[in-house]
Amino acid sequence: MLKQRILTALALLVVLLPALFHARIEPFAFLTLLLIAAAGWEWARLNGCGRTPALLTGLLLGLGLAALGWWAPTLPSRPFWLLVGLSWLVLAGLMLRRGVAGWGAWPRGPRLLFGLFLIASAWLALVQARQLGLGFLLSVLTLVWVADICAYFGGRRFGRRKLAPSISPGKSWEGVYSGIAGVLLLALGWLWIDARGLTDQPSLFTRLWAHGALTAVLSVLLLTAMSVAGDLVESLVKRSAGMKDSSQLLPGHGGVLDRVDALLPVLPLALLLALD
Repeated sequence: MLKQRILTALALLVVLLPALFHARIEPFAFLTLLLIAAAGWEWARLNGCGRTPALLTGLLLGLGLAALGWWAPTLPSRPFWLLVGLSWLVLAGLMLRRGVAGWGAWPRGPRLLFGLFLIASAWLALVQARQLGLGFLLSVLTLVWVADICAYFGGRRFGRRKLAPSISPGKSWEGVYSGIAGVLLLALGWLWIDARGLTDQPSLFTRLWAHGALTAVLSVLLLTAMSVAGDLVESLVKRSAGMKDSSQLLPGHGGVLDRVDALLPVLPLALLLALD
């Protein structure tokens, strides 16, 4: 399993890194659009759609976003990210409060469409983050990665109190605290990097710091918490659907949603907090 995970990760890096560092944004936007279309297919499956309807859902999501990018190249402004950010805060709160059984009681159509809207918004946020600069996008990505890695190892070492045992038994409050500590250290690292002009554009953390230390710390805490919430929300949906992984598209890793679940709420919230 470990060998398979490593090979899959290396294959993804070989494809994505050249697009990420390309001078133009189109290669990155196209490759990530393919992943988002796959995520749309997975979301449809998780919400009870059969094989053909799920494939059509993913295809239409990808084509719809491609058409939107072609006909309306101007990316969303701050009010749109406020709408998406608030949607995530309300949705995560309701879902985690109602639990697995509560999600299954919601009408399938609205939950399918609303989920697709949030997935589509994540792609728009990803593209806009790349336009703000490679340093900005990498700082958002590393926030989620560090939060996840530190939470995993901190939870294994210190975990005692379960965070959400009916949704994700492996997560603990100690893991969450470890993730927060890791992200705060990461923030200091990005501030140091930006102060020396080592990136093309200021990172998320430097943009937040410009609004004051208290605002920056509270924003980092919110983003870290929402990365955990995004993971829990996807785990809840999978449990409701009786599925261990969102798919097997990425051998050793599960599906696309399994890899980007924490990013889905963090990307739009990062733009909401960072944009003037």
